[in-house]
Amino acid sequence: MKPYAEMTKAELQALKKELSAKYREYQGKDLKLDMSRGKPSIDQLDLSMGMLDVLTSDMDLTCEDGTDCRNYGVLDGISEAKELLADMMEVAPDHIIIYGNSSLNVMYDTVSRSMTHGVMGNTPWCKLDKVKFLCPVPGYDRHFAITEYFGIEMINVPMTPTGPDMDMVEKLVASDDSIKGIWCVPKYSNPQGISYSDQTVRRFARLKPAAPDFRIYWDNAYTIHHLYDMDQDHLIEILAECKRAGNPDMVYKFASTSKISFPGSGIAAIAASQNNLVDIKKQLRIQTIGHDKVNQLRHVRFFGDIHGMVEHMKKHADILRPKFEAVLETLDRELEGLGIGTWTTPKGGYFISFDSLDGCAKAIVAKCKKAGLVMTGAGATYPYGKDPHDSNIRIAPSYPPLNDLKQAMELFALCVKLVSVEKLLSEKKDDVVTVTTEA
Repeated sequence: MKPYAEMTKAELQALKKELSAKYREYQGKDLKLDMSRGKPSIDQLDLSMGMLDVLTSDMDLTCEDGTDCRNYGVLDGISEAKELLADMMEVAPDHIIIYGNSSLNVMYDTVSRSMTHGVMGNTPWCKLDKVKFLCPVPGYDRHFAITEYFGIEMINVPMTPTGPDMDMVEKLVASDDSIKGIWCVPKYSNPQGISYSDQTVRRFARLKPAAPDFRIYWDNAYTIHHLYDMDQDHLIEILAECKRAGNPDMVYKFASTSKISFPGSGIAAIAASQNNLVDIKKQLRIQTIGHDKVNQLRHVRFFGDIHGMVEHMKKHADILRPKFEAVLETLDRELEGLGIGTWTTPKGGYFISFDSLDGCAKAIVAKCKKAGLVMTGAGATYPYGKDPHDSNIRIAPSYPPLNDLKQAMELFALCVKLVSVEKLLSEKKDDVVTVTTEA
């Protein structure tokens, strides 16, 4: 297909007329399509319904060590659950604490505790003149929401195909002691689906931060969320790598079963060094006597062990894979070669990242909404909701049924074309178009 930038003004005007007619047809269909959040579909949720049957009123709810899960106690989680999530997180069971239903809650608590009481004896952040976080972009909007809520200044760090720009990370962390953390989704990242390379992980572990209380917030949300059995990304384990590098305390590692069992009814965990765990428990024993042990036991008895969990995730993959492939097929068929967008092809996770021509993302999302398709808000993948190029759009294929998803992607591609043509026409001067793209 001929790139739009090479078209004459007359060709673009004719194309706009054609595309506008198609768009009006979609507007007349009264569609109600939603790709705004990365939620598991109903079919995925159905996979875990058996979890509701593994515990009954006539069962023994006692753990192997004699703990009665119905009662108070066990601050850091029952041993069976610690073993299960430790295997999922690739750490030793004595390096994790089991929390409640949300890793996002654990991350919020971790930042909040650092603000009010500091990190391992260091000055509480609330008493400092300035606190900053590094934010790989595009990234996860809820990470940015936490730091913005606490008044923490966020600094954009560009993502590369191998992870964050580590030259920039190393320089900033070493030169500024007000930088206290960095958000990371290291495997099948949100939204690009990028997995950090071995070199990137090793460079993270060997950082030389100016701040003694600097921490890497390692949100490994998609650790076993592969799309393919024989083509998977693998990640060096960050805690072990930090220990080898002489920085054992520099990382907090988070994970949950939110997209494995039931969102809102899963179990979450933090993995860290023993020094960090002692520090965390000082707050935790004030905050709670123990999290939901019945739910922890329910997960253990349903999955059995990590092998059962992996087999369960293959069923998730069977549902998700056709959806991701449908999105990519539509993008390839409708937009490849036009020069009006680029996109990622992840091997796992929950998202595909799309970059339009500069200055078009908000208009594309708005045009989709007017025709009945809700997308993640343009700018959401950047701190403060401000994408400097107004180009990034997060595509979330998971929730809609496959047929709805295919229709949604046809509409999305149409909106990309229409907005791109409108932009090019606005820049057209004497049949010459000047256009910039941001990959």
